[in-house]
Amino acid sequence: MQSNDARILRGAAIPSACAGLVGVLVGTLVSGGQGALGAGLGTVLVIAFFGAGLLALSRIGQAWPEFLLGAGFLVYTTQVGVMLVLLMLLRDATWLDGRVFGLTVLACLLAWLAAQAWMHTRVKTPYVEPAGDRKAADAGPRA
Repeated sequence: MQSNDARILRGAAIPSACAGLVGVLVGTLVSGGQGALGAGLGTVLVIAFFGAGLLALSRIGQAWPEFLLGAGFLVYTTQVGVMLVLLMLLRDATWLDGRVFGLTVLACLLAWLAAQAWMHTRVKTPYVEPAGDRKAADAGPRA
């Protein structure tokens, strides 16, 4: 993972975790242990799903930069679809508060997307590779 991608991941995960912490506190006040469990699970799911997606896009961007836009659409729609399925499956679970879970997932998701977009505007990502850098990288170490 490049340092740019690591900064974007960190810059998106921290606000999302903060939103999740607020969700856990509010969930505890509203629904007790079930609310805290729902909010905690929602926070972990959002950070895991979107962190894995950002990691996958980073690797795809390094290996096949021409497929990055299509891969981005595929990763994002897959993430949202899987989150929708999880929300539908866990909506009526008795061991957690489904409403707190859903609202925390939504809050963490919005915090992640906003922070990731903001970090993309702040990180200086090089988008042009000089010809000399590519040849040196392709040559590899000399024996």
